[in-house]
Amino acid sequence: MDTEKKAGADKILNELLVKLFKNIMEIEEKYLITPEFKDISVNDMHIIEAIGLKEPKSMSAIAKLMSITTGTLTKSMDGLSEKKYVIRERGKKDKRVVFAHLTEKGRRAYLHHESFHRNMIARIKDGISEQETTVLIFALAKLNDYFNQIYRQ
Repeated sequence: MDTEKKAGADKILNELLVKLFKNIMEIEEKYLITPEFKDISVNDMHIIEAIGLKEPKSMSAIAKLMSITTGTLTKSMDGLSEKKYVIRERGKKDKRVVFAHLTEKGRRAYLHHESFHRNMIARIKDGISEQETTVLIFALAKLNDYFNQIYRQ
């Protein structure tokens, strides 16, 4: 690829990524914060996602998944607990460990969020081949690696 074409492709790629990041944040918020879930933020939805539907998770495990401190998580969990999305309980073996699990309301929020992501993936894959999907996965993994690398600096 000659220098002029490469510069043009880089410009288009940059514009697409900037628009994509902006759109994901705005559109996810519009989709997720419905009348039923108007009392929580998109960040709260991501905490609910990190807790998951399976067995209770420790606060430290949730904080690690979210790449935040347990202190920051505690503040958000106070609100989610007060709004009846999560329940926190001390561990039976070690009382210092606090576990969180979703209430029925929290499970509905989780499934609502999961639906957004499932629809997004289906739409992305619609009309592209398996080979193109593989290339997309590779490109997004490289982007993710880049962000992880600069985040750790």
